[in-house]
Amino acid sequence: MSINIPRGTKDILPGEVEKWQLIEQKAKEVSARFNYKEIRTPIFEHTDLFQRGVGDSTDIVQKEMYTFNDRGDRSLTLRPEGTAPVTRSYVENKMFGLPGQPVKLFYIQPMFRYERPQAGRYRQFVQFGIEAMGSADPAIDAEVISLAMTVYQELGLKKLRLVLNTLGDAESRKSHKEALIAHFEPRIDEFCSDCQNRLLKNPLRILDCKKDRDHELMKSAPSILEHLNEESKTYFEEVKTSLDAMKIDYVIDPTLVRGLDYYNHTAFEIMSEAEGFGAITTLSGGGRYNGLVEDLGGPATPSIGFAMSLERLLLALEAEGITLETEEEIDCYVVALGDEAKRKSVAILSQLRQAGIKSDKDYLDKKMKAQFKAADRFKAKFVAILGEEELSKGIINVKNMDSGEQSEVALEKLSTFLKQGK
Repeated sequence: MSINIPRGTKDILPGEVEKWQLIEQKAKEVSARFNYKEIRTPIFEHTDLFQRGVGDSTDIVQKEMYTFNDRGDRSLTLRPEGTAPVTRSYVENKMFGLPGQPVKLFYIQPMFRYERPQAGRYRQFVQFGIEAMGSADPAIDAEVISLAMTVYQELGLKKLRLVLNTLGDAESRKSHKEALIAHFEPRIDEFCSDCQNRLLKNPLRILDCKKDRDHELMKSAPSILEHLNEESKTYFEEVKTSLDAMKIDYVIDPTLVRGLDYYNHTAFEIMSEAEGFGAITTLSGGGRYNGLVEDLGGPATPSIGFAMSLERLLLALEAEGITLETEEEIDCYVVALGDEAKRKSVAILSQLRQAGIKSDKDYLDKKMKAQFKAADRFKAKFVAILGEEELSKGIINVKNMDSGEQSEVALEKLSTFLKQGK
């Protein structure tokens, strides 16, 4: 009986994986330019981390987590998102005491959520994420947004839409929460069971409901912008001023809320406006989470971050007709004819690789014509031909596959010749 891949997962095969590597390299390169350092957290954490950090009222905790008990009967969960684990590490490793503040981190890691698989959304997926921890400066909010936009733009995306909102500080959110409860409570029985459960716990999450998004009360719900105190208004204006200075276009959407409980102040999403991209247009999202470090046992630490789906980034590139130029060719393919030449080719191949030259040879005992076909398939820049006559002379024939020019090269000088030809 054959065993197939689990639903909601995907094999990334040669030919496709090179695109992933290019995107990951771009994300790392841009992060380094912005002075963000990589962090890698465990693939599973204690379940309490996500219940406390992400929030009991979220879909992630209520419906989507892969949770299991280990042999010590401890409840563990496969990582569904990156911010809570990075914050846990920040607290546990006392990064708040490091001399270089704020602490600026990035990750590229697989996440796991049990949800209905669809285009660009899998049960195992990869996110590139940024966390800037330890600064309450609105300018760093704009920096984080700029970093995300830079990755997209340098990969060639043009049809992007940055949507911006503020959730205000604790005082503003409290006022907004009370207004939302008063607005929805008289007719809450018309909403889904999830919304009914969220009414008193976190009514802001009702605005993020996919089932009831067309309900008339959604359109008339009180806006957070009507409940901002002066401090929150000033903060939001400073974020916009920084984005304006960077010449980053954005639109304000007072209905934008993020699906996690820890957000406050700045919230944003970057969307694709490419034709045919699909109904779900969000590529990435993030925001400020000033209370999360305290919730997980650390000192008061203002923080902001975002998470970017690599699967959806690939879909956006495809929708805009952008082809990532990946390097698939090798430098040299060694064609060996005869038993002695085959034995010698093993040493030659080893020397080439030690010299940093991408190279390969036949391992299926193919005829010369078939070996040349293999060289074409690997897009070899050079083919080095070694037969009994060449071996006796201590030379090897090298053919430049672009020009067709052939050269006799001493065996001991092959690496140098190929490096000059590259």
